[in-house]
Amino acid sequence: MKGKKIILGISGSIAAYKAASLTRLLVKAGAEVRVLMTEAAADFISPLTLSTLSKNEVLQSVRSEAGWNNHVELGLWADAYVIAPATANTLARLANGICDNILAAVYLSARCPVYFAPAMDMDMWLHPSTQRNLQLLQEAGNHIIDPPAGELASGLSGPGRLAEPEDIVRVLAAALDQTQDLANTSILITAGPTHEPLDPVRYLGNRSTGRMGIALAEAAARRGAQVHLVLGPSSLPVDESLVRLSRVETAQEMLDTCVASWAGVDVGILAAAVADYRPAEVQKQKIKKTADDPVLKLERTPDIAATLGAQKGHHQQLVGFALETHNELENARGKLRRKNFDFIVLNSLADKGAGFGTTTNRIRIVDHNKVTEFELKDKAEVAEDILDYLVKPSVSTSHS
Repeated sequence: MKGKKIILGISGSIAAYKAASLTRLLVKAGAEVRVLMTEAAADFISPLTLSTLSKNEVLQSVRSEAGWNNHVELGLWADAYVIAPATANTLARLANGICDNILAAVYLSARCPVYFAPAMDMDMWLHPSTQRNLQLLQEAGNHIIDPPAGELASGLSGPGRLAEPEDIVRVLAAALDQTQDLANTSILITAGPTHEPLDPVRYLGNRSTGRMGIALAEAAARRGAQVHLVLGPSSLPVDESLVRLSRVETAQEMLDTCVASWAGVDVGILAAAVADYRPAEVQKQKIKKTADDPVLKLERTPDIAATLGAQKGHHQQLVGFALETHNELENARGKLRRKNFDFIVLNSLADKGAGFGTTTNRIRIVDHNKVTEFELKDKAEVAEDILDYLVKPSVSTSHS
């Protein structure tokens, strides 16, 4: 994103408050940002806030006290134009070429890619009129950043939420980044937890969401790799237009899927949090509560990392992950040797903002010669750091 010119258009939605975070993230990523707002958008977030964050004047009209705001010049200036939030009204206006505000005037003048991040209530999003307008916009060559499902301002739950600012930045960065340094590389990635059944309704598992592994898979695919993502139970979305996705439940299923693909890939990145133990016997019926305390006998799950490490060919690289709570480096180095990893990504639950259930991570990369430390970052940025290390292992930020 460094040096890229981004126009951010904001229309009148309660989700406009997220525009502050979006502006900040774009500027932090090195982009130059010009903000446009409709009159209704200013009811939800202050132009002064966005002007301060973008370090540029916020434009609310084609005309201003200073004269004419040149929408044609803006349309030629930008590398990308993102409208976030894009209301149902804005989608309808721009799909039909109605030009009665500055967002529309710049849209009709833009020669750059245009991205719409819709935000509205579920029924509005699903309405045939809205879907027809989205189709018209896409047929005109525009890009839609689909709204995820979740709790809406109306109290309903479903699709219609504005995509998170981090996800919008990720889409823009991928589109503007022409790096293809993983072209002709095939990568197998594991992600998420595994669920080991105890009975038909219960299982043993962990708190992993799969966010880190999904970020790695999508980042690698954007850099040209052919990616096979083996994902344990996760509710997070995966862009299947980028990656080949296999969903699994148990450690055994994950192992079987990985072994079937391993010989034919160049790189394995094992980001999944595989359960170490499973019930020795799975009950066919739900276990009922009794007066006695139950005794649960466990057995080891298959070791996916050790299996792939033992089968690793000279042409292959294998990357592991380690989440530790104590003796972090000692444990990571031991795992590096035992599993035949080329390097291991270490993070600690002692680091604030790292671990399961967060959107950020702070990692150290441990190989056979050195330790490279990184700052706390969004997991999408962490994914890029890991892939950079994979491509250029001699590059490091600090050694110990």
